[in-house]
Amino acid sequence: MAATVKYDDVEVGQEIPAADYPVRRVNLVMYAGASGDFNPIHWNERFAKTVGLPDVIAHGMYTMAQGGRFITDWVGDPGAVIDYGVRFSSMVVVPDDDQGTVIRVSGVVKEKLEDKRVVVALTVKSGDSRVLSRAQSVVQLA
Repeated sequence: MAATVKYDDVEVGQEIPAADYPVRRVNLVMYAGASGDFNPIHWNERFAKTVGLPDVIAHGMYTMAQGGRFITDWVGDPGAVIDYGVRFSSMVVVPDDDQGTVIRVSGVVKEKLEDKRVVVALTVKSGDSRVLSRAQSVVQLA
């Protein structure tokens, strides 16, 4: 776990370095088991293509979870996330190869609030596509 981020050490405009989260189809199958979402668009290439998708796509909530993971990794305390919301703006296509794809998440501190809370805006991309928009979190800092 990362060191706990302190409110007094954070400034508005501060960038949080990007992190890459590799995604392979096995991750989607494991997520399906945990979430109960076994929609074949998330694991069956033939089915995904018959419904007009380019290939298997990651679960939206899986993608959202990688943004949450980024925040909790940065702050060092999963319980510090007060609020987290996103809009789904594009798909994360996961090819059937050994490399899969990557979800890249970065952040910037947008605002300092009372009670040692900050608003962090996230940029979440897969390749050149922004896959989450309006992604932001309110985080309680030490």
